[in-house]
Amino acid sequence: MARKQARAHDDEAQTLRPDAPRRARVEVMFDEPAVLGALFGQFDTNLVQMENRLGVYIAARGNRIQIEGPEEAVARARDTLRGMHQRLMQGQELDSGTVESLIAMSSEPTLEGIITGETGTPPIMIRTRKKTIVPRSAMQIEYMRALARDDIIFALGPAGTGKTYLAVAQAVSQLMTGSVQRLILSRPAVEAGEKLGFLPGDMKDKVDPYLRPLYDALYDCMPPEQVERRIASGEIEIAPIAFMRGRTLADAFVILDEAQNTTREQMKMFLTRFGQNSRMVICGDPKQVDIPGGDRMSGLIDAVERLEGVDGIAVTRFSSADVVRHPIVGRIVDAYEGKPGGHAA
Repeated sequence: MARKQARAHDDEAQTLRPDAPRRARVEVMFDEPAVLGALFGQFDTNLVQMENRLGVYIAARGNRIQIEGPEEAVARARDTLRGMHQRLMQGQELDSGTVESLIAMSSEPTLEGIITGETGTPPIMIRTRKKTIVPRSAMQIEYMRALARDDIIFALGPAGTGKTYLAVAQAVSQLMTGSVQRLILSRPAVEAGEKLGFLPGDMKDKVDPYLRPLYDALYDCMPPEQVERRIASGEIEIAPIAFMRGRTLADAFVILDEAQNTTREQMKMFLTRFGQNSRMVICGDPKQVDIPGGDRMSGLIDAVERLEGVDGIAVTRFSSADVVRHPIVGRIVDAYEGKPGGHAA
């Protein structure tokens, strides 16, 4: 009833405001009834989410879905539904975060290209033992292409944009296929307001909390028993950046997380560990530097200024618009960056 009242209110507004956006009505039909339950969501939650975010009215009758509302919003809702359906047909799951990401991507004119790849090219995805990962924002497409193509990739941007997660997923995929022999995950153990010395245990116990996000991403891409077995065998190594000194990292996929907290000397040391048949991904947020001296001393900022444009090195810059967590995270990022009005998809 509330949805019908909202539609009636919109129709009345269109009559009273001649300058209001043009309204449209389209019908989308799907031939696979077995996926309609997952497509709509329990109690039509996915459809309600689209209605609330896009300002449209959606009515489902059997395998036919009718969308009404402002012309542009209707087109976005149609593209979002098609993207949701395609993911289900590929055996992937839908949750509210996925729906939100597809809604955000529907503002891009190349949504179909985002989901399936350009004409004549394979879909853009990363396959791991536990799941198949596809882009959830427009910038993630560029990033995933760089992960598969370039030797060294800098991923810059706020939390929640998938920088580290996608890098770990690509590393796991290459480890599974034998493209690399080792997976090395590193992070500076910077004391961001909390002292390491007061944590209990030996050095490993003290630094493990700083490396926990890397463990979490690994467990999401591989069965836990495989993670533990490969860590024990040395195929997967998770260590602070200080442990990289004096080594040559060959036949390895190497990821440095929270790189904004490296010094210039640490970053130079890390980059020069690069060996044959290796790939490096350096992730960080230049606006969240915790080291003494701040931006002026950040090895990440210095390295990007020096190396951007060098052959074989890619730089991907994410923004709050690429946040794929809850939409409020993007608005929080905008607020802290001094952008009034919050984040809009």
